[in-house]
Amino acid sequence: MTLAAKSTAGPATAWTGLSAFPLTPLRDDRLDEAAFIGLVQRLARAEVDSITVLGSTGSYMYLDRAERRRVIELAVQHADRIPVLAGVGALRTSRVLEHIDDAQIAGAVGVLLAPVGYQPLNDDEVFALFKAASEHSDLPVIVYDNPRTTHFSFSNRLYGRIAQLPGIVSIKIPGVPADPVKAKEHVAAIRAVLPEHVGIGVSGDALGAAGLIAGCNAWFTAVGGTIPGPMVGITRAVQEGDPQKALAISARLEPLWELMAQCGGSLRISAAIAEHFGWVAENCLPLSVQAVSPKQRELVAKVVADLSLGAS
Repeated sequence: MTLAAKSTAGPATAWTGLSAFPLTPLRDDRLDEAAFIGLVQRLARAEVDSITVLGSTGSYMYLDRAERRRVIELAVQHADRIPVLAGVGALRTSRVLEHIDDAQIAGAVGVLLAPVGYQPLNDDEVFALFKAASEHSDLPVIVYDNPRTTHFSFSNRLYGRIAQLPGIVSIKIPGVPADPVKAKEHVAAIRAVLPEHVGIGVSGDALGAAGLIAGCNAWFTAVGGTIPGPMVGITRAVQEGDPQKALAISARLEPLWELMAQCGGSLRISAAIAEHFGWVAENCLPLSVQAVSPKQRELVAKVVADLSLGAS
């Protein structure tokens, strides 16, 4: 398989624009299929550019192979032609390759791979992981840089090395500096080491607008997997050449960004919002992970009411 053939596999919009990461809700410690389908259908109605299941927001490391496979199948079946990407990270390379096979059979158009490690990994080990994944199938691969959960930090040099592998289509970076000038410099430095066909996607919801304005061509949004409306608005504003509108929408969401910082990140807040509106069952996360405290639930209810997020 040649680099050109692999890099163009799947719809290009799957790794540009807005990719929303839904929860994988549980009920009584089992996949809540009805609730998950509802979340996917909400994203399809919001017309996100892609749906990425089994990201960190999708609790992929807490699920077994059969559960992961079923999640991808349901997403593809109910995404209404929205491209579906699937997280395939695992502790062992052999398991990663199995998850890639399952994603391809289920109909995903690409995979998201994080270098998960219990033992600390070095650059050569991470490169070997991506080499094995990129050579295993013709599914495009997005590099998932999430040091908070994997405890591995990529250098720009390693980005560039991995990006030369066949089938690598995007690098999902963990965020950009808040300062607009530094943000553009940060993205430009990464862009300088990548082949032209490899995109850059930003994560970190509070800085999604800043990342897109700084030159990232995709936003991988966690909370947007639950309330996609404002995130779609931010993305479309940047795409239409109106960065001030994007920043204004993001500024309006500042109480949400503050709440995420207070409550330990986007996963818990996404779950709390979904539970608040009854889209998922209470305690939908895989134990021992819990959403938020009763007092924090009151803050969630106030923020979503103040921002009218229920219809988003």
